[in-house]
Amino acid sequence: MKKKLSFPTQGFRKKSAKKTKWAGKKNDKKLSDSLKRNAEQLPKSSKTFSMKQGFLKSGVRKKTTKRRAAPERPTRKHLFASENKIKQDAQNKNETSVLGHRLQKVLAAAGFGSRRECEELIASGRVEVDHKIVTELGVRVFPMNQEIRVDGETLKKTKPIYLALYKPKGYVCTHYDPERRPRAIDLIPEKMGRVFPIGRLDLESEGLLLMTNDGALSERLTHPKYEASKCYRVQVAGLIEPVIVQQLKKGVWLAEGHAKASYAVIKGVHKNSSILEIELKEGKNREIRRLLARLGHKVLSLKRIAVGTVRLGKLIPGEYRLLTNSEVDKLYNATQ
Repeated sequence: MKKKLSFPTQGFRKKSAKKTKWAGKKNDKKLSDSLKRNAEQLPKSSKTFSMKQGFLKSGVRKKTTKRRAAPERPTRKHLFASENKIKQDAQNKNETSVLGHRLQKVLAAAGFGSRRECEELIASGRVEVDHKIVTELGVRVFPMNQEIRVDGETLKKTKPIYLALYKPKGYVCTHYDPERRPRAIDLIPEKMGRVFPIGRLDLESEGLLLMTNDGALSERLTHPKYEASKCYRVQVAGLIEPVIVQQLKKGVWLAEGHAKASYAVIKGVHKNSSILEIELKEGKNREIRRLLARLGHKVLSLKRIAVGTVRLGKLIPGEYRLLTNSEVDKLYNATQ
């Protein structure tokens, strides 16, 4: 027969269920009062009313964390942006083939000046198309099929010409100069045909200057929306600090707006001057000189060493060469 074990009760206190239940109610009441006080401290607004209710029901204040915005998923518009651009370019090309070219653009490509100057030629009645005087701007023509005359001189149907010229200092890049200073186009012999410079280099600057009779390429290399790169070798007075290079990349404000260098690096030091290599994708007048002047450095010499993928190479001042078909194609592809 098993004996029932007995334990001494002295020193042990039996836990009362009733007392435990009462103690739990007391603790719940304290917690409820605390929650009410905390809820009353919340700002009184329509947005926080639901927060109060949830706060009192839950009994625990939920920790709120700021969620990061989910990355935007690519849409069909983003996925097929390049395809749409190709279609638009093809549409513009087809439109040109059907409607022809604007008359002022054809005259500018033939070397009769800028488009504005060609518009003045048209408005003054000096241009004929198929023996009819045209004074209306925006008229479209087909240069290969129609006869165009300016002051009675027939516009010759010539093939495109693309030249790279080393422009020396002291030469201007305009067709007409009232001061009769040396012109860059005077360095190109007449046997090469009528050409005009793509962009400009100021009187005191030297280096690579592209010349052509192709108005389409000229527009691509000069219009800001195509962001054609142009690289310069610049010598400035004083020693350039790295902070100045960073400021060139960040940009400064000029009269026309914000201007900056897409690339800038210190190439060396010569006595008390610094040599920089700077790349621009804009075409503001005397932009590099004005940029560095705003940063406290005077430009001593400036040479353009590249336009897009075409480099100055071993050309000497006053010398020119024909661009290869590969170089022309790369210029077009880089400015699409």
